[in-house]
Amino acid sequence: MSSGLVHRVTDPRPTTSLEQYIQRRGGTGLSTAGDLDPAEILAVVDASGLRGRGGAGFPTGKKWRTVAEFRSAELPTAVVVNAAEGEPGTYKDRHILRTNPYQVIEGALIAARAVGASSVVIGLKGKETDAQAAVHRAIDEMVEAGWAGDVSIRVADGPDEYLFGEETALLEVIDGRFPFPRIAPPWRRGVIEVTDGDVADASNLSAHVEMAGATDAPPALVNNAETMANVAHILARGADWFRTEGTDQSPGTFVVTVTGATVRAGVGEVVAGTTLRHALELIGGGPGAGRSIKAVLSGVSNKVITADLLDTPLTYEAMQPLGIGPGSGGFIVFDDTADMVAVAAGVARFLAIESCGQCSPCKQDGLTIADRLAALAANDASEDDLALIIERLASVADGARCFLASQQQTTALSIIEAFPDELAAHVAKTAPSVPPALIAELASIDDEVAVWDERHRDKQPDWTYDATWAGRTPADRYRDHLLESEDL
Repeated sequence: MSSGLVHRVTDPRPTTSLEQYIQRRGGTGLSTAGDLDPAEILAVVDASGLRGRGGAGFPTGKKWRTVAEFRSAELPTAVVVNAAEGEPGTYKDRHILRTNPYQVIEGALIAARAVGASSVVIGLKGKETDAQAAVHRAIDEMVEAGWAGDVSIRVADGPDEYLFGEETALLEVIDGRFPFPRIAPPWRRGVIEVTDGDVADASNLSAHVEMAGATDAPPALVNNAETMANVAHILARGADWFRTEGTDQSPGTFVVTVTGATVRAGVGEVVAGTTLRHALELIGGGPGAGRSIKAVLSGVSNKVITADLLDTPLTYEAMQPLGIGPGSGGFIVFDDTADMVAVAAGVARFLAIESCGQCSPCKQDGLTIADRLAALAANDASEDDLALIIERLASVADGARCFLASQQQTTALSIIEAFPDELAAHVAKTAPSVPPALIAELASIDDEVAVWDERHRDKQPDWTYDATWAGRTPADRYRDHLLESEDL
């Protein structure tokens, strides 16, 4: 196993043209796939053991096979590359797209052949101008060179919201609506919407569909950019090559973003099985002089990683039994000076603000949790407030159609449970009063310095930046929009 950084899907020298990509063996995977039938492509991806690099770690071959089995007889399947990347602390997909978008598009075209898709859509936030430019240039070159064949390729410009990265909410945006999670999963309903009835049916905001039994709607295959980049290399070099790094259950590599209380911020690729501590040292240089690591957040989707777990290997089999995980590869480091109550308050606020409000407990309980944790960090809360936080954490995910509310339970609650002495100090008002930590999207990493989305401090629960909050949710605003559209 390599002890340093590797470069399977991260280019140390950016690939800036299709000609350059071909010189570096680009296109070999697509050519190989062209000589295989869909079942054979699926067999190669299955054999590689590749798991999705977007956070959940679902087996890629199994996902592809499910989509292929649910193909519509009448309407085309779509392949969607999820490059929304709003998870706090994560920057790897944008890094990959900026430095070598060709491998991502090649992987998506291979996926299209495997599942019988007629289109590839790359979901990318409109504000990511550098990544947008690189992707558009690559699409133009690859289409002109005939790589796409009959498959159309386009970019879907998305909004800033965190939920744009949720698979079904991404499909909503592609279909022209707000980034609100659906009930039906992508393998049941994809990009092309099939619906009957009144578009402003208040019983169902997103996609106007319930979890129906049979459906004529085509599915969509959604994978993130890092996953698709790996596919291109797996088809080019083979499943056995992919397994030469990593472990049996977690083959390959992870592209990791390191930010927070480290010497530097950065993105790097490590072999699966590298310990978290070593990855933080390789990419981030470890903690600052004289400091030690107190905790690490793997975005806002996993339990907090405490100092005693830093030597855990970055593999699914090692991390999941401990209730932690690689997530989307973004690790925010907090050193021994950090106030973890402020961190919990920051996590809770981010998730409460980014909740769409389709599920009332998620939004309302989430806001209460965030408010009371902020009060606790400011030494303005009591034992009763702490009890209320625990109570609302138990109910916040009731009836939820996506995992955002569960993330409150997982991440915020894990911090509360891991650092009881710090909570007690704030209740007793013996700790310094502090504001919630800024937990937000990474805007960029410039010269080894993380640049955070500072605007999130002013973002309101209705996703506006108004001076005051009118008490409405994004879902309320969208209902108004639908009704206004009907009146026109």
